Amino acid sequence: MLVNFSKFEGTGNDFIVIDARELPVQLLTKGQVAGLCDRHRGIGSDGLMLLYSHPDYDFRMVYYNSDGGEAEMCGNGARCITLFADMLGIGGDAKRFIGRDGEHAAIVTRRNGSEAMVEVGITDVCGYEYGDGAFFLNTGVPHYVEFVNNVLTADVFDRGREIRYSEKYLPSGGTNVNFVQILGDGRIKVRTYERGVEGETLACGTGAAASAIATHLYGQKGVCRYEVEVEGGLLEVGFVYTDDNCFRNITLKGPARKVFDGTVRISEIREE
Repeated sequence: MLVNFSKFEGTGNDFIVIDARELPVQLLTKGQVAGLCDRHRGIGSDGLMLLYSHPDYDFRMVYYNSDGGEAEMCGNGARCITLFADMLGIGGDAKRFIGRDGEHAAIVTRRNGSEAMVEVGITDVCGYEYGDGAFFLNTGVPHYVEFVNNVLTADVFDRGREIRYSEKYLPSGGTNVNFVQILGDGRIKVRTYERGVEGETLACGTGAAASAIATHLYGQKGVCRYEVEVEGGLLEVGFVYTDDNCFRNITLKGPARKVFDGTVRISEIREE
C-alpha cells in the first residue's frame, strides 16, 4: 500500500504525519513505525502521528514515539498535527481534538506559507511529587524535572537514561527527564531526555510545560507565563494556578512548519 505523509517540525522536534481518515485503522505495526522513524534506514523523526476523524471533535490524534510505542501525548507533536489539520482545511483558526490523554484546544495564527504559530492546550496538572531536589509531574506524559546551574554541561544522555530506567519509575513505564536552568523570572532553559526516543531531542513540549510548572513551584510563585529556551528554539508556556492547587488552562505556544511531503510503500518498510 502506498501512503502519503508529511514531515513537520516544531522547534526542532520532528514528526511524520499521516492523514489516516480513509486508511485502515491498524495501518502500521510497531516495527513499521520504528522503521519509518529510523534516521538511517527510514524517513527519520522523533515520532509519528496519525490523524483520524472523530464525530465530536475536529480530529483525533494518535501518537507514536520513534521506538514504535504509542504514547499518551506529545506537546510539539500536537502543535504540528494541528497545523497539518489546518492545511487539510479541517476546522477554523480554533480547533478541538482528542488524544489518548483527553481533549485539547488549539489555535493557529500567523500563517506564512508552510509555517504558522500554534498554541495548544495541555492537560491540567493537579498533583506532583517533590524529593531530592527534583519534581515529578504529568503533563499528558510523565516528567522528572531537575534544576541545574548550567544546562549546557548537564549529562543529559547518561543521567537522563539512569533516571528514566530507575527502579522508581520503570515499573510504570519510565519517565521523560528534564534538566532546567533558571535564567530569570519567567525565563528558563531546558534540555530533555525523551523516553521512546531514548535520547535527547531538540525540544519537548510537554517537558517545557512541566519545567515551567516546576519552576513556579520551586521559587517563582508569582510567575505564570514562561519563555522556555530549548535546543531547537523558543517556546512559551502559560497556566493558571487555582485555589484547589491545580494548574489549569496550560498552554504551549511556538512555531510549527511543514518540511516536505512524500509517499512511502508500507510493504517496503524495514522493520526494526
